[in-house]
Amino acid sequence: MLHPSLTRSRYSIVALCFAALLNFGSAPALASSADFVRGLWPQAEARGVSRKAFEASFAGYSPIPQVMELTRKQPEFASLASDYVTKRVTDAQAAKGRAMRAEWNQTLSAAAQRYGVQPEVVLAIWGMETNFGGFMGGNNTIHALATLTEGGYRADFFRDELLNALRIVSDGHVSPRNMVGSWAGAMGHTQFMPSSFMRYAVDFNGDGRKDIWNSVPDALGSTANYLKSFNWRPGETWGYEVRLPQGFNFAAAWQMERASVSQWQAMGISRASGKPFPRSSDTARLYLPTGASGPAFLLLPNFEVIKRYNNSDSYALAVGHLADRIIGGGPFVAPWPRDYALNKSQRAELQSLLARAGFDIGSPDGVLGPKTRAAVLAYQAKAGLPADGYISGRLLDSLKR
Repeated sequence: MLHPSLTRSRYSIVALCFAALLNFGSAPALASSADFVRGLWPQAEARGVSRKAFEASFAGYSPIPQVMELTRKQPEFASLASDYVTKRVTDAQAAKGRAMRAEWNQTLSAAAQRYGVQPEVVLAIWGMETNFGGFMGGNNTIHALATLTEGGYRADFFRDELLNALRIVSDGHVSPRNMVGSWAGAMGHTQFMPSSFMRYAVDFNGDGRKDIWNSVPDALGSTANYLKSFNWRPGETWGYEVRLPQGFNFAAAWQMERASVSQWQAMGISRASGKPFPRSSDTARLYLPTGASGPAFLLLPNFEVIKRYNNSDSYALAVGHLADRIIGGGPFVAPWPRDYALNKSQRAELQSLLARAGFDIGSPDGVLGPKTRAAVLAYQAKAGLPADGYISGRLLDSLKR
């Protein structure tokens, strides 16, 4: 790669930024962005970024107003797991996953052999992240990350991601204009952040580049490698839908947290399908996404590995369920209850009603801590409700009556 002289490059990059910023704002803002780009070069150089790649990456750069708008306009997201899963796991999405499995069978089989991750799980993540490549984001990744860094939004985190993105370009894996992704820097078919790309992306098709934007084999192989790196257990599933017995002891279950499947069986838990558990020695945790009245699950270690992709129980449940549907499984046995999620003001209202009823919740601030959970359990037991500790709209409605 070419390394022009520092003096020549300094004038070149400043000129590029100056021209690009003429259409963005006032002179003070313009000078600030030019200074930001110029000040970033020593850090990029220290990461092994070539000057040629650096200048190409910032050609035409100006901060993207829409990116900063998104950082300021992120409303509180109140959603039930039932809403999240049913919106994303549909008959049509499962059918598309099966079609993609047929189309990419050779690649998926090779990745499964190399990394030990089942094809349907990799497919489910692909489907969840970009609808099997249908939409990978429309933002220039480097310009979006530069906007976030320059704008001071989690600047240390996004500066590191920006420097990693520059190194990816410098190493020749993708051109700056083809490095597209979300406003926050997630890239390609399976939405890797640049730091994850640096650690886990693989050249699965053997062409000398790790191209998760244009090469489906590279994207699927990289995803399988990512899961393997976090100790995916080959041949094991993510969890089981289960059935709880009448009079189930929720308080004892919460104290157990994680236990062997045989211990959960001793409490009366069985598979909702009626099939036996394959291994009674597996460690699992009980998950009731909508409390006692909806589907219940025993979650295995692979569920926690899926969460390394997105640290959300709802996300991991959707991935696991979509994977099951791709290989021919049906909907959950238990129906989802009719309910609604609470926003912060509604949670504070619930706390106030609990306090008014004589339960100690501390301050009604809308933050659900141990005191609120204990108060909910006590209220449910007193009211003759299943003491599952689940907080939602139905509980709030019950307290209002």
